[in-house]
Amino acid sequence: MPGPARAGLFIYALDPERVADFYCAVAGMARLHATPELIVLESADIQLLVHRIPPPFAEGIVITSPPQRREDTALKFFFSVPSLDAARLAAQALGGEVFAENWQGPGFTVCNGMDPEGNVFQVREFSA
Repeated sequence: MPGPARAGLFIYALDPERVADFYCAVAGMARLHATPELIVLESADIQLLVHRIPPPFAEGIVITSPPQRREDTALKFFFSVPSLDAARLAAQALGGEVFAENWQGPGFTVCNGMDPEGNVFQVREFSA
């Protein structure tokens, strides 16, 4: 994706490095650049900006291990991956999870997951 992205997604995180590493491994994203406050990731489909939660807002936020699902949001994003099984293994190794329940869509299989801070997302594997 040359030049500035036309669309993307922000994720606010207590540990941006950990969250960025997770999406690089699970969703095959590449790191474009980083500052102490922001890490920019990109795939052919989307740009993901992992932003450190500012200290005044971070106070009182606790990420458990394993993380608690943060499903109380009106938005959920999805990524296409070559293999749901590979995404499950990568997610588990990095403190997240891709859940076992799958659904069939037109030409793909989909399931939900969560990153190491509990943010819920969906992964899709296209059918052959």
